Amino acid sequence: MASTSRMTSYQRREQLIEIGRSLFAAKGFEAVSVEEIAATAKVSKPIVYEHFGGKEGLYAVVVDREMRALTDTLINALSDPQAHPRQIVERTALALLTYVEENAEGFRVLTRDSPKTDPAGSFNSLLGDISIRVEDILTEAFKRQHLPAKGVPYYAQMLIGMTVYTCQYWADQRKISKEQLAAHIVNLAWYGLSRMEAKPELRFESAKAVKQARRQAEREAKETKHEDVSKEHEIREIARRNQNDRDSAESEGPAESAESQES
Repeated sequence: MASTSRMTSYQRREQLIEIGRSLFAAKGFEAVSVEEIAATAKVSKPIVYEHFGGKEGLYAVVVDREMRALTDTLINALSDPQAHPRQIVERTALALLTYVEENAEGFRVLTRDSPKTDPAGSFNSLLGDISIRVEDILTEAFKRQHLPAKGVPYYAQMLIGMTVYTCQYWADQRKISKEQLAAHIVNLAWYGLSRMEAKPELRFESAKAVKQARRQAEREAKETKHEDVSKEHEIREIARRNQNDRDSAESEGPAESAESQES
């Protein structure tokens, strides 16, 4: 092992945090071991235990740092009461994407499954806090549009979920710039919000719509059956008339033949 005296305690701690963040981002908490952390840092396992007590302690420090950085970023974007609502949406989307761009490993750590020993569910807790702020913004917007506030919490969760999962995809598939992606997010979010119905309904798949469709199908089936019965009756009537004509022809035939022979 390399000597640890070349670094101060603070420097060694920072090194281990950097290594831990990279490994947790790449492999997830469960797949990383203290042995791997120590080997990557070129120190003995006791050094890791000395600073963090184990990989759980190191993971907690990494998550705490990323949480504080992301929280500050989002709160700053959401905290201007004088800003136009669309501007807040734009700022928030761009702020999150900027964080992802500058802290890709940290974002991956936050969005991966947290260890079973972490009862707080840190990232989910952060999203819950952010959703409350988004709810406040949406409540005011709904009032201006005379929309019922009952659905606000759900719309807040939709916006956050849409944005977070889009950021996760973009973190691995950066085919467009963060400004372009932010514009796409705002395009869907803003114009979706601006054209909302006060009482939205499923037009094709609701129980009411399915019932109406079933009734319509039954009416059409009855009409078709009636048409089939009418056609069948018409066919039978034609057949009956044809048979009558044949019967008449057969009954008249012998008499006409006899008359022709007599003549």
